[in-house]
Amino acid sequence: MKAGASPLRVRTTRSATALLLAGGIFLSGNTIASALDLGSLGTGSLGSLETGSLGSLETGSLGSLGTGSTETPLDPTAKLATITNFRDVAGNDGLGYANTSGRHLKRGVIYRSNALSSAGEADLATLSSLDVTHIYDLRGPTEIANPFVGGPDKLPAGADYKNIPIEFGDLVTLAQTIPSPEAGRQFMIDANRSFVTDPARRAGFTQVLTDIANSDGPVIFHCSAGKDRTGWVAAILQTLAGASPVTVMDDYLLSNEYLAATNAATLAQIRGALGEQVALNLQPVLDVDKSYLEAGLAQMRTSYGSLNGYLTKGLGLDNTTIAKLALKLTA
Repeated sequence: MKAGASPLRVRTTRSATALLLAGGIFLSGNTIASALDLGSLGTGSLGSLETGSLGSLETGSLGSLGTGSTETPLDPTAKLATITNFRDVAGNDGLGYANTSGRHLKRGVIYRSNALSSAGEADLATLSSLDVTHIYDLRGPTEIANPFVGGPDKLPAGADYKNIPIEFGDLVTLAQTIPSPEAGRQFMIDANRSFVTDPARRAGFTQVLTDIANSDGPVIFHCSAGKDRTGWVAAILQTLAGASPVTVMDDYLLSNEYLAATNAATLAQIRGALGEQVALNLQPVLDVDKSYLEAGLAQMRTSYGSLNGYLTKGLGLDNTTIAKLALKLTA
């Protein structure tokens, strides 16, 4: 820890005995089943994630799993002024979100956010105080290059940057192509379905989940607004750590609260420049809605049967990577 670290940065080190069971098995069959159980989202067979398949994993193969909260709660996650949708995937206060095993998700390890292109110095200092080591930017090159809604990330001290483009579309383009609010909602539903069906987007999700699994400290992943591609990745991670479907959805919908002021200002600009109808058309694109995430999850069940099927067959993740992701957020 750096000299003069604030209480926000104090983390309890996780005991190795909490990670390892006899015989070199990292997760028991029940723990894995809990981590991958989708409840009402569809269960499916755990298949190759049987207990025995993890028995041969070497201790070092899981790498660094982070040093976030276990029994001692961290200070509440700061609500930032210039990075408005920044939050902890495990929950912003206390011990973190409860999971279905009666424990809590591990705070201080994985953060989600909107783009860091407008980050102010004070907020960058806050991110630096969290010891963030990696930034994963899911924006496509056209989003980053757009002079109105893009811009390169501003990075906290000590953090490495990686762009993992998952193309989506920016407001400037969408303002010209979405003719009605209904079309805006359908665009978002189709976009969430494409997180399952589109090979290029699946490849992007494979990369970011692999990188998060292999990271060696707290990380931030983000897209433009931090709500769609970012919301999808967060839902996967939370489900792997045993969060209930209700918790996952409630966290997804928090983007409406965190982005309320930003979206209001954006709509005012659109209204002034392009008229009331264009603002109405784009409002559903700026928001999140339960139906958006539900559409992606329903497509996942249709295409792959379960989250496990999506991760292994759709994204091509191996058992070690999935175990690392589950353990990152499991207190």
